[in-house]
Amino acid sequence: MRTIVKGKNFDVHESDRSYAERKLARLERLLDDRSDALVELSLERHRSTEDSHIVDVTLVIDGQALRGRAAAATHRAGIDEVVDKIERRAVDFKAKPRVRARPEAEKALLRSIADGSPGEADARRIVKVKRFDIEPMFEEDAATRMDELGHDFFVFVDAATERVAILYRRRDGDLGLIEPVVGGQYTTGRARAAAGNKS
Repeated sequence: MRTIVKGKNFDVHESDRSYAERKLARLERLLDDRSDALVELSLERHRSTEDSHIVDVTLVIDGQALRGRAAAATHRAGIDEVVDKIERRAVDFKAKPRVRARPEAEKALLRSIADGSPGEADARRIVKVKRFDIEPMFEEDAATRMDELGHDFFVFVDAATERVAILYRRRDGDLGLIEPVVGGQYTTGRARAAAGNKS
């Protein structure tokens, strides 16, 4: 497995680079030598010192990107946390049968992630539809579940309102909540059309 460690707007200290490479090496038992990992370290000074060191990991397995993020008091603590998350995802990923992607697609995906340049990863097309069971829960439970999954957003049915809601992580680290509402002229127009058909 090849590991790339880079800093966002700062130079990564060699000891932190070695630490990240050493921690990610434990995933090699799950992967092969065609797998790649990108580790990006950053500092967010507007956050509290307990979570100002951000670690983002992208692991490319069989042409698919698995992502994990952690915020901690030090980059090393963040690396420990995110490697645990990404390892759980990699185990789940390897347990599910998938169609093997071409090696060129894997390289293009990692290159586009590492460079921030447009590539196959930035294509604006729907390539997968996912259906899942949705259960009512409170916002706090949704936030906990989102953290457990390591996602930046989570769709759930709000137990208080019995409506679909989307919880998402903001750039400043706080959470936002989207509560979709169907209404206005669109609903009125449909109701009138339905009423007109009955008469």
